[in-house]
Amino acid sequence: MNKAKSFILAGVVVLILIIAVSSAYIVREIEQVIITQFGKPVGDPVTSPGIHFKIPIIQEANFFEKRFLEWDGAPNQVPTKDKRFIWVDTYARWHIKDPLLFFQRVRDERGAQSRLDDILDGETRNAIAKHLLVEIVRSTNRTPNLPDVLVEGEIATILQDIKFGRERLTRSIIANAAPRTLELGIELLDLRLKRINYVEEVQKKIYERMITERKRIADKFRSEGQGGASKILGDKERELKKIQSEAYKTAQEIIGKADAEATAIYAKAYNQSPESREFYNFIKTMETYQTTMSEKDWLILSTDGDFYQYLQKLSGK
Repeated sequence: MNKAKSFILAGVVVLILIIAVSSAYIVREIEQVIITQFGKPVGDPVTSPGIHFKIPIIQEANFFEKRFLEWDGAPNQVPTKDKRFIWVDTYARWHIKDPLLFFQRVRDERGAQSRLDDILDGETRNAIAKHLLVEIVRSTNRTPNLPDVLVEGEIATILQDIKFGRERLTRSIIANAAPRTLELGIELLDLRLKRINYVEEVQKKIYERMITERKRIADKFRSEGQGGASKILGDKERELKKIQSEAYKTAQEIIGKADAEATAIYAKAYNQSPESREFYNFIKTMETYQTTMSEKDWLILSTDGDFYQYLQKLSGK
């Protein structure tokens, strides 16, 4: 009899322990809890950390994060206002602001991610479709330190002045999406455009156009370089001819002065006396013989010619 009472007492103790364990739950600092009874929430959300109790079996504790959570959207193909088709990859940060409303609307984080996909992707698509590509790429205006010839085509499009910009674009997406997320018990903290890129078909065309522009600019530089080189060569030839002409002129002037001085000296010497004139004629005739004849030359001269007179005298005839 005593053994039966002991077994019953032990069973009661075990049952009490099971009930106590199943009725207690621990809330950490990073968690918040919604208590449900037969699937329906009861009471206020439990947000204070520590040990808490619920009715065992019929009540259940549903835990939710207090920390910031991540939403990473899938890349979407979106057209801009200027008809540029681009891939847009976005991400956001959010947290559960109202756990009771969150539980009632989306149940858990998986449901929240699905609803955020619809809301944020839709608002991102709407915002991008209302703005030019340059406003999605940049947030501020800037003046590049590039030659004017380079700021053309695709580069000129990217560097044109903007009035809205990427930062304001993301702020507008948050402003439009925040009221819809609050209806789910979610506070949208931030949203950013992680990556923007052209779709493959457009990307190829853009690259081809950029290559064509670079080739055109290179040809322009090449043409300007060739023109500059031709100008330099022309100036060099002109200066060379000018220098040669001046040198030739100077040389001719020097030669002319020298010839004039030599002629004056010859004339002065020629006019001094008959003997001097005779000696001068002799010397000049000898020079003429030396320059006009060689050992192999034959001359047929008249005996009464002036050219023969000194040869005749030399021969003793």
